[in-house]
Amino acid sequence: MDANRIALIVDSCTDVPPEDIDRYGMYVVPLQVNYANESFLDKVTITPQQVYDRFADEVPSTSTPTPAVARDVLNQVVADGYREAVIVTISSGLSATYDLMRSETAGMASLTCEVVDTKNIGMGAGLVALALARLLAEGASLDDVRREAASIVENTKVFFCVDTLEYLHKGGRIGNVTYAVGSMLDMRPVITCNDQGVYVTVSKAKGRRQSLKKAMGAAEKFASRFERVTMAVVNGDAAAEAAEVRAELGGRVAHADAWYEGQISPVLVVHTGPGLIGIGVQGV
Repeated sequence: MDANRIALIVDSCTDVPPEDIDRYGMYVVPLQVNYANESFLDKVTITPQQVYDRFADEVPSTSTPTPAVARDVLNQVVADGYREAVIVTISSGLSATYDLMRSETAGMASLTCEVVDTKNIGMGAGLVALALARLLAEGASLDDVRREAASIVENTKVFFCVDTLEYLHKGGRIGNVTYAVGSMLDMRPVITCNDQGVYVTVSKAKGRRQSLKKAMGAAEKFASRFERVTMAVVNGDAAAEAAEVRAELGGRVAHADAWYEGQISPVLVVHTGPGLIGIGVQGV
């Protein structure tokens, strides 16, 4: 490996399609899915479908990568001949993964790292990673990444709908009153991450179809701010609906240079439950 090149490392909740992980040679640091009697490595030893299949018996918890797993990946990067790396993580407002990676890299004499807080999650974070991957492929330096990262993050959003509030409630992301009232009235929030990288509700709608319409509207509005955009439609056990959203948005957002599709990570499945639809938008 050419020592002048820069490695790209992502965490497993920074959702990047597997073919793009391969194309850009990304390294992945897996978060954990924890059941009462066993733990799994996100996307490595457990799949989204396996999480869905076990929901009836147990809703697991999730946690950051272990320091040992993070160090293993960093050591592999060094062993592969890299001396510099860009590390892309999901929002520091939603996970301690960003702080963990900063801590693990702080004392590494053999690897100079730039850790990028996407202030986003899932495919929103994934779009940031892909934009940085393209920059690096064009020969960008660490200083180039430092200069460009903030605007890439600012120009990237994900809007998502859940089919039930149950899992956001169990994970402590929404309170008891919001959960009770929302469930009783069938109110579905459209959620994004704000500038601090924490969940906020963009709008609320009654029923599934209306919430999807509002999510598409929010994505279309954000996309209209840019001359060109990159788009993504991802799902959690809702492939047919995702295909419908992708088809409709394809007609409404005509200035998209690229579209990405796929499943969300098992860790995100735990927090959203089945039925998630996420729409990513990135100004380019």
